[in-house]
Amino acid sequence: MQGSNESSQNLLLAALPAAEFERLAAHLERVTLRLGDMLYEPGEQLQHAYFPVSSIVSLHYVMATGASASVAGVGNEGVVGISLFMGGGTTPSSAVVQTAGVAYRLERRWLKQEFERSGALLHLLLRYTQALMTQMTQTAVCNRHHSVEQQLCRWLLVTLDRIPSGQIVMTQELVASMLGVRREGVTEAAGRLQAAGVIRYRRGHITVLERAGLELRTCECYEVVRKEFARLLSDVRHRQGISIA
Repeated sequence: MQGSNESSQNLLLAALPAAEFERLAAHLERVTLRLGDMLYEPGEQLQHAYFPVSSIVSLHYVMATGASASVAGVGNEGVVGISLFMGGGTTPSSAVVQTAGVAYRLERRWLKQEFERSGALLHLLLRYTQALMTQMTQTAVCNRHHSVEQQLCRWLLVTLDRIPSGQIVMTQELVASMLGVRREGVTEAAGRLQAAGVIRYRRGHITVLERAGLELRTCECYEVVRKEFARLLSDVRHRQGISIA
């Protein structure tokens, strides 16, 4: 596999013992994901798992009316396609690329084969799945009880954790779709953040100027999810010397 050093930027792959990683390495395929790419659709049999490196993938649910919302995001801390090893095979949600970048793709048979060895990969994936479930649960609560501005701040912070540059390519329409709110609500919230000097928004580019300002304005949900990921994947951070927060 080419780019094995790059693949170690995915924290799950990086945490694997050398022997387990080498068994997977020959089957990992480096792919470039473009903004808006659909990795799988609702009810579709998944063929690959994706381990993001510099990309972010949104797990999206679309209603019969066409309304949609992101239920979780996956960056270099995780994997897209948990139904492949949880036994479901399909899911009612879709996976859409939220931020373009690189990922490593693995055919389902190789993932299943390694998972069934009951080694380190199995334990990592199960704990990651529990952390992902926490993110989904907290997102549902956040969408119901917190303001659009708080939700936007949470979403920006989570994105910043995966893209430290502070430069986010995203239109307000796409942000509204991710949060499941009206575009006007996002426009108003983004306007307040810009007026406060926390962000700068121009032509589909969001630049975070003051992270502390986002942390001050967000709700408790961001910290709940961050701490749960840190707790469940603490050995990933310890072994690699990388902070997942």
